[in-house]
Amino acid sequence: MPIAIPAGTTVDIKDGVITVKGKLGELSQKFYDHVILEVEGAEIQVKPNEAVAEAGSKHGLYRALIANMVKGVSEGFETVQEFVGVGYKAEAKGQILEMALGFSHNIFMEMPEEIKIETINERGKNPILKMRSHDKQLLGQVAAKIRSMREPEPYKGKGIKFEGEVLRRKAGKSAGK
Repeated sequence: MPIAIPAGTTVDIKDGVITVKGKLGELSQKFYDHVILEVEGAEIQVKPNEAVAEAGSKHGLYRALIANMVKGVSEGFETVQEFVGVGYKAEAKGQILEMALGFSHNIFMEMPEEIKIETINERGKNPILKMRSHDKQLLGQVAAKIRSMREPEPYKGKGIKFEGEVLRRKAGKSAGK
């Protein structure tokens, strides 16, 4: 399945490295001889190299990575996380995220410059953290790191969860006889 290249996006393939430039940034990815990349008009063709034994398994991986690169530099990606719990807070100060997660101290996390952060704190609602970037891999890695600081627990659902995530809840203790 070919990957469409949107207007304003350029693709350059040189020495085993594909570079995609767009309005939101630039991304590069090294690829090996498992796949053959061809730019035909406004499409990128990713074909398996039949001479390599692992070509079939790597073909889908490289196609997905390149498709994410093209989408990232043209449209970008966004993740939304919700802080559920009494006293849980998130506040963005430039590229530094300050979180109060029920520990004896606040947690400060410096964000990479590729990620833009925004926090929404409304009275009576859970704090929300929105992160935007053109790099899907980096965005997912940072979001997973933030979530790992206080994963949602199964009884009350307290913790950091992704928007729309359905948690598996447990019943808890039942009353005595």
